[in-house]
Amino acid sequence: MSPLQSIQLREIRLPLREPFVASHGTVTDRRVVLLELRDGDGHQTWSECVALADPSYTPETADTCWLAIREWLAPRLLGRRFESPREVHAALTKGVRGHAMARAALEMGCWGLEAIRRGLSLAALLGGSRAEVATGVALGMYPDLGALAAKVADAVAEGYSRIKLKIQPGADVEPLRVACRIAGSRVAVIADANSAYTLSDIAALQQLDDLGLQMIEQPLAWDDLVRHSELQRQLKTPVCLDESIDSLARAEDMLNLKSGRIINLKPGRVGGFTEALAIHTLCRSRGVPLWCGGMLETGIGRAYNIALASLPGFTLPGDLSPSARYWQQDIVEPEWTMNPEGLVAVPTTPGLGVDVNHDRIEDLTVRQKLLTADCG
Repeated sequence: MSPLQSIQLREIRLPLREPFVASHGTVTDRRVVLLELRDGDGHQTWSECVALADPSYTPETADTCWLAIREWLAPRLLGRRFESPREVHAALTKGVRGHAMARAALEMGCWGLEAIRRGLSLAALLGGSRAEVATGVALGMYPDLGALAAKVADAVAEGYSRIKLKIQPGADVEPLRVACRIAGSRVAVIADANSAYTLSDIAALQQLDDLGLQMIEQPLAWDDLVRHSELQRQLKTPVCLDESIDSLARAEDMLNLKSGRIINLKPGRVGGFTEALAIHTLCRSRGVPLWCGGMLETGIGRAYNIALASLPGFTLPGDLSPSARYWQQDIVEPEWTMNPEGLVAVPTTPGLGVDVNHDRIEDLTVRQKLLTADCG
């Protein structure tokens, strides 16, 4: 690999089509940290940091990632030569605790550069085998059940093969019952709690067992595998862990403790592709279903997720909705779309498979910083 010569950090503000409401808060405008990476041979690509604006999902935020990349992580890479992107993971983790999303933005960008250097699609570089990937849709919470019913009906008509509904105590059984009724037997329904419950809510969670859900995602605290193990023993519905799985070691602990039966694997949450690939290998060896979750990414982040979801272990539909699901206008061309069967095509052209709209990014940029091999 040619040494990384520069990283242009940018923060953009991208408004959502409609507010996205979950138990941990409401997002109306997405603060996104983007990285434009260039190597010494002139190869260039983009990556995205998936951290939210506040520490409601994980301790990381857009601001902490900006600081970590600028001050501690990017200087470890700039001007250095690596034999493969896998070596980048080690360089970013040695002597560093946490900052997985900041590390992932850099590490995944290096995978993107390597794909361009080798003339491969990102999916091919990772070992992906699918030409298309199935996508589900994530719906926020709607106080009006009629409005929710309309959203679910639209999602079914558009061809989504799975509907995820955000829930919290007091807003769970009835919304899910509405979603299941409209989705019918052909479209799976899952509930995503984003850590909104405790074991004292077990009676409420057991009510969900009668709904035929595909899974209940992250019902308990984000860092608690022990209580998730107790909960799974008392539920028929599979528990899926999301926030709890931030590394290969945590995935191993989950399986050994029987804290859940499914993993939502987000590469940005586990520190990048190297760790995600290791978790993928583990889950395939243990027969554990995987799916690729989303973090309200732009089309740049979507490219990385779709490439990962093309691997054979991702057997369930991911949060890979088309650009138009969230954005009035995305920052890539062509924008991501899906066919009437709810499938998204996996790009076969070198790199990310989409072009970045520079003018659009320039218009949305609120701050930027150039990091170079000379000044770090």
